[in-house]
Amino acid sequence: MEGRTAPAELLADVVAPVAIKAARYAEVRNPANFDEVVGAYALCTAAEVNRITAIAGAATDAWRSFTATERADHLRRAASALEPERDALADLLTREQGKVLWESQLDIAGGIRLLRHYADMAEEIDREEVVTDDRGTTIVRRMGMGPTALIVPWNYPVYLCVMGLAPALMAGNPVVVKPSEFAPLALTRVLRHIAEQLPPGVLNVVPGTGGEAGAALVAAPEIRKVLFTGGAESGRSVLRGASDRFKSVSLELGGNDPALVLESASLDDTTMREIRRAVFACSGQVCFNIKRIYVHQSKYSEFVDKFSSAVDEIVVGDGTDTRSTIGPLNNEKQYRSVGQLIEQTARSSVVKTLGTKADADTWDRGYFTLPSVVTGASQDSPIVQGEQFGPLVPVLSFADEDEAVRLANDTEFGLAASVWTADPAHGLDLARRVEAGSVFVNNHRVGSSDQTMPFGGMKQSGLGRNHGMWAIEECSELQAISHRPDTSAFPGAPP
Repeated sequence: MEGRTAPAELLADVVAPVAIKAARYAEVRNPANFDEVVGAYALCTAAEVNRITAIAGAATDAWRSFTATERADHLRRAASALEPERDALADLLTREQGKVLWESQLDIAGGIRLLRHYADMAEEIDREEVVTDDRGTTIVRRMGMGPTALIVPWNYPVYLCVMGLAPALMAGNPVVVKPSEFAPLALTRVLRHIAEQLPPGVLNVVPGTGGEAGAALVAAPEIRKVLFTGGAESGRSVLRGASDRFKSVSLELGGNDPALVLESASLDDTTMREIRRAVFACSGQVCFNIKRIYVHQSKYSEFVDKFSSAVDEIVVGDGTDTRSTIGPLNNEKQYRSVGQLIEQTARSSVVKTLGTKADADTWDRGYFTLPSVVTGASQDSPIVQGEQFGPLVPVLSFADEDEAVRLANDTEFGLAASVWTADPAHGLDLARRVEAGSVFVNNHRVGSSDQTMPFGGMKQSGLGRNHGMWAIEECSELQAISHRPDTSAFPGAPP
């Protein structure tokens, strides 16, 4: 319960790598079993956040002085230190976040893999462009921005944290992480292991609420870069908080991601299950999951029938139950939001509830929601225009590809999209017309966007790009160093 002194056994695994002597804490309960207190996290005040960011500021010069090759050694040691903890971390993540165990294992393993991936980029990061000609020498290089704030969501907390953390560290920046209050435990334990392999002050954690700890972190004077993943409204708050000091901000926000199922597309079982995965991963709580499906009118009825059959195979239950294919929603706010959206949608559309309860006897003890397929929704309805972030999806029809593209682009979001077709070359051409940062052909799920392609959104889906060197560029400044001995040709030279 918020406001009490935390029992030592609850805080033993969640204190930050830099010790926080918080007077308050909050419990984390299992979204699949409200009776289980999984752990607790400290509620940092603004003063505590400022103390931690000052520590990060003091570590900047030393960490920046390392070459990327030297920093890479620290990241590789951190990855190795995490390997023996993978199973325990995945179990903890499932109990605090709710998703099924294999998704938590993917979350943890992905974070470890990213540490090694960015470590392997050290040579490219260290490379400087040196141009010497008859005018002199110019060096173009990248240098770290300084202390970097990383504000992390609750759906894939470890992977999405390391997706920002690893490039920020490799670019030469100390980092201060604010975990989500809805999934802080496994991530904080991961960060402790990483911090133990880094010089003091290079990696720090400020647990707490977004309104207090998060806002203070963004506003802290030492912070020069903010990496935020979350909802659009919170993203606006981050921009406002960073604006006074003109801090560099990268935002990975929500999506309303369309799938275009063309007339030529196969509707076999493999395709139906692939689209099902793209919709319902993490119970629909992934920013670039499919949120809207547009099907050519000639195949609409067949698609709805076959897709509904595939969705009906879903089993909803505790993420540690091997029968479960998706878990509960993560928190009460999201549970209520999805429930209200289902009720609202059912007034004007057909909401077909599908799937099976893994354990009907314990259903009311968690934020469980069966998957739904929506038909008869209009383009301007909330279920089509908004981001549901839950296990339901509308299916609409289109007459021709011009209409399909128009409907797909009829949104303020532009994170991801997909085209499903028997002609991949045509799918690639059509993808060029879709307003989204990533467009996939015949796939659209976790793994579709890898480190060889930039990831980020258009319109209100964000600012900046992640993955590969694009992420390094987001976390560093270009510096030009020039020596021109002969200034006689410069403007304003004396006659």
